Amino acid sequence: MSQNISALVNNAKAIKCLYYNEALSSSDISNYIGKSIPHAIKVLNELIKEGYVIEKGYASSSGGRKPLQYSLIPDTHYIVSVAISQFYIQIGILDMNNRFVADIVQHELELDDLKVDNLIAEIEKYITQSGIDSSKILGVGVTMPGFIDPVKGINYTHLDCKDVSLVDYMQQALSLPVFIENDSTAIALGEQKFGAAMYQDDAMVINLGWGIGLGMIVNGEIFRGHSGLAGEFSHIPLIKNGKLCKCGKHGCLETEASLIAIISKANEEIAQGQRSSLANYETIDADAIINEAVKGDRLSVKLISEAAYHIGQCLAILIHIMNPAIIIFSGKASVIGRLWMAPIQQAINEHCIPRLAAYTELVISNLNSNAQLIGGAVLVVESIGKLLSDKIEALNKELDINQ
Repeated sequence: MSQNISALVNNAKAIKCLYYNEALSSSDISNYIGKSIPHAIKVLNELIKEGYVIEKGYASSSGGRKPLQYSLIPDTHYIVSVAISQFYIQIGILDMNNRFVADIVQHELELDDLKVDNLIAEIEKYITQSGIDSSKILGVGVTMPGFIDPVKGINYTHLDCKDVSLVDYMQQALSLPVFIENDSTAIALGEQKFGAAMYQDDAMVINLGWGIGLGMIVNGEIFRGHSGLAGEFSHIPLIKNGKLCKCGKHGCLETEASLIAIISKANEEIAQGQRSSLANYETIDADAIINEAVKGDRLSVKLISEAAYHIGQCLAILIHIMNPAIIIFSGKASVIGRLWMAPIQQAINEHCIPRLAAYTELVISNLNSNAQLIGGAVLVVESIGKLLSDKIEALNKELDINQ
């Protein structure tokens, strides 16, 4: 690292709260880290001396002395975020103010065909083309579908590295700290720190994408369950359609309500002669259906509405069990949130006890298609402290041995 990393690690709580807020006073930071204001000022002075923090002037005040505010200096370090879905990879790089500093790149591919060495090559290429010194990169946050153990660094569903964990394999190749997380959990992290769940202790985040994922925030913390695999919302066995899900079971919500299912139905309808502007497309994909639905194409709207109703049925079950304050619709397909909302609300009204439903707010994410990338960056920021320090120390030892 190009700076005194110990200052970053030792003052991790202050760094995190400044990352999640554009500017804070010493009083704000004192409340966040649970220490006295003099202690917070001491921390800020150390971070200013080490080149991490800058004074940002005085905040507005309705009366009394205006508080001096502080912010992180954006270019001290950077974070690489890699968002993997079923059919493409997105890579972005963010500064310490959570702003993208290079164009987000997208590579079309099928996750089942992805090889870890190819993924590493794309990340290395992106970092090189960004022009950013790799010594200033804090870490790489990789988020993707699958059964993931973020502690062991393993994706049990995809990218098997045989005798070594996925994280260890990527760290050795990239010479950078690497962190992995399930895509829907990462989106929940993004929503918790920068989106609609910022001030919510109990929130359910629905990832409307190729599948239908769920990230859960319970008592202000990301909830992963006993073995870290909680949130398989799309595999609730709701539909008696006889369709085999990719998980090996029949009747999962995903077989009727995912983008993959919607695309399949659209192709079937067009093949049967259904009139639709989708017939003008050489290939009907998710973007085509979303675009035509926004324009009012009846078939596209119908398919999305039917899928949304099924999602609403499962949400009624979720509300009965979890009683969340808010349900947030995020992910790729959240851009057409208004088309999802009415049938989802209808299903909840029909299948949920009114007293329970009345206390749950439904909202559309304002992070849109960047939610997963932002979540990947948060994943790295949340590691600042001993976890990040241990990874950097291990990488440095390995580098010394190789030299």
